[in-house]
Amino acid sequence: MTHALPRRRFHRAVFLAAGLYNVVWGLWSAADPQWFFRFTGLAPLNHPEIFACLAMVVGVYGILYLEIARSPERGWLLAAVGLLGKVLGPIGLAALVATGTWPPSAVVLCVTNDLIWWLPFGLYLRDAWPAFRESLRA
Repeated sequence: MTHALPRRRFHRAVFLAAGLYNVVWGLWSAADPQWFFRFTGLAPLNHPEIFACLAMVVGVYGILYLEIARSPERGWLLAAVGLLGKVLGPIGLAALVATGTWPPSAVVLCVTNDLIWWLPFGLYLRDAWPAFRESLRA
């Protein structure tokens, strides 16, 4: 028995937007890895290649989100990994801000990369769960 995905068009639009956002953010941040440090007032990195590598990972996640948009019935596991990263990132940033290591202005990184996606990713995971559960039994 196959389960129809509720809100399929909405989920496709969300993951298309998330995919494009991540790819663009990754390209931009790889091309200018010091932008975040200028924006927040943090000291420039001695090794900007580290932030450029993070940008590459974010961009690659974008490709995975585009795959979920293409075939949302089969994207539960990819979206679960994506949401996990979007939860763990803000936890790490909160620790940095709480200890004074990073300024509160750094929160912009998690607002746009993580927090705005929690609700739509969570809704997708709930809607796609029956089909994923069924695929585990096959």
